[in-house]
Amino acid sequence: QVQLAESGGGLVQAGGSLRLSCVASGYTSSIAAMGWYRPAPGRPRDLVAAITSSGETNYAESIKGRFTISRDAAKNTVYLQMNNLKPEDTAVYSCAARTREGARRDDYWGQGTQVTVSL
Repeated sequence: QVQLAESGGGLVQAGGSLRLSCVASGYTSSIAAMGWYRPAPGRPRDLVAAITSSGETNYAESIKGRFTISRDAAKNTVYLQMNNLKPEDTAVYSCAARTREGARRDDYWGQGTQVTVSL
């Protein structure tokens, strides 16, 4: 089992930047991928960005070129650098981790952190 702790959300003006952090604890060696999600129409959890244990990344088209996901394996931490923020980026951002052990796959979720972008 793993636990996730998120931080870094807040209020920022359009065009500004924020950096979100997600620290994993517990059985972190089982984590195969981590990512960031936010709600979208008809989807309570829509992918923003994800990164695998091998370094492969995946981004939503709406944020590609503005956001960057990275990881620090020694600190069991994943970051989301958010630049040129837009009001439509306003959302609760949730951190997720996917674990794999043998044939078993499980997903874990953080509590979410609020990002608000003003005009």
